[in-house]
Amino acid sequence: MSGTFGADDERFMRRALELARHAADAHAEVPVGAVLVHDGAIVGEGWNQSIGGNDPTAHAEVMALRDAGQRLRNYRYPGSTLYVTLEPCVMCAGAIVHARVARVVYAADDPKTGAAGSVFDTLVSNRHNHRVEVESGLCADESADLLRGFFAARRAGQ
Repeated sequence: MSGTFGADDERFMRRALELARHAADAHAEVPVGAVLVHDGAIVGEGWNQSIGGNDPTAHAEVMALRDAGQRLRNYRYPGSTLYVTLEPCVMCAGAIVHARVARVVYAADDPKTGAAGSVFDTLVSNRHNHRVEVESGLCADESADLLRGFFAARRAGQ
């Protein structure tokens, strides 16, 4: 599942990390960011907004897919790549499959709710009528450090 990443992969994951920091710093949200790319251009961006929006579906991946839908005036994105700083959960994995995203590149594994093989196999299941290529580990340490720092600060009451 881990892959060899190019300069564009790194650039787009860096943007996802910027969005994750924005989620934490500007909105006190869990720092997860996502960027949807098609033909070398960003067509959707998102960060976690569940807490502030009182919306359990407002994960970074879903927000990026929603943003792309508005920009592209479509609900499917064949040939696209989603860059996300944390392994998608079951809900997000289902949305990614339904949106026909071709590839997902995620940074850190989610050992509690990951649905790209860590805990659940939702994103990588061969039972779906659409296959998603999954690669992991790009900027994993940076993403994991961001998440650990956020939760440590919350536990400390900051």
